[in-house]
Amino acid sequence: MSDEEDYGFEYSEDEEDTEDVEIENKYYEAKRSVESDPDLTLKEMDAVIEMEQEQGQWGFKALKQIVKILFRRGQYDEMLKRYKEMLTYVKSAVTRNYSEKKINSILEYVSQSQELSHLEKFYEMTLEVLKEARNERLWFNTKLKLGKLWFDMKVFGRGNAKLEKVLKELHKSCQKEDGSDDLKKGTQLLEIYALEIQMHTETKNTKKTEGTL
Repeated sequence: MSDEEDYGFEYSEDEEDTEDVEIENKYYEAKRSVESDPDLTLKEMDAVIEMEQEQGQWGFKALKQIVKILFRRGQYDEMLKRYKEMLTYVKSAVTRNYSEKKINSILEYVSQSQELSHLEKFYEMTLEVLKEARNERLWFNTKLKLGKLWFDMKVFGRGNAKLEKVLKELHKSCQKEDGSDDLKKGTQLLEIYALEIQMHTETKNTKKTEGTL
């Protein structure tokens, strides 16, 4: 490689570094007004997303902030739309560990809501993307989190068996092809059985509690 080519390569790298710093600064500048002027924050976070030529961590972070603001305002339809956009970053734009941490954080945040239909859509969208990304660990943890949420909200039993449906799907994810339990997934199975026992105890279904044990 000639000196001129070296220079061009270094210049290109410097340009990219400068752009990254500008995007980072824009993000933190936008975040400062999240409490005092959320409308401005929404506008500036959208500007952060536009500044990234390709999907990256700052766009992902910006969308997380947008989702949280929309949730606080009760703008659930718009929140779901922007969350869906955020999930497109999971497949390749951010690392698996980073996306797991942020998705868990935002699920905890929105689980404060009593709007069952929107909560369910939120989790369904997350689970669908995780399944496509073949992130089995986070899929299981998210599904289990949904089950625990339905238990806390007492969404189970006759006429509204959301928790039972989740438990059935969790069991299926821990089975071999012949339908028997995969003992390699012992820790996950214990978590499923623990939630199942809690449900049967709550509904005073002693026969099923004994059957689970």
